[in-house]
Amino acid sequence: MAAWPGSSALPQNLEYQGYIETAPDNVLRTKMGVGPDKLRRRETAAIRPFSGSMVLTTTQVHQLETFYITTLSYGVIAFNWTRPSTTVIASIRFVEPPKYSALADELWRAKMSFEELP
Repeated sequence: MAAWPGSSALPQNLEYQGYIETAPDNVLRTKMGVGPDKLRRRETAAIRPFSGSMVLTTTQVHQLETFYITTLSYGVIAFNWTRPSTTVIASIRFVEPPKYSALADELWRAKMSFEELP
């Protein structure tokens, strides 16, 4: 399995500010005609979404693009990475392509959404 590029290529952590992690949504809710909704667990294991950003140089943006497009086949393939909230290596997949915004000359903010696979 692929792994997040090393520290010489890309930062190893998302920025603390703006990091968002959501508990897995693993409940199937069915509306009833009368009374409370019926709830049941959807799966035995659930996906945990999280998102954040990194400040990258132009060179690092190209390295992230190569990792996303070539190594991960446009995000189809999962990779190993340390999840920020637990510092445990997990199987991670991109939810959507990275989004870039310019901060300064040769400096970019990459916003990314991921999901930890069960």
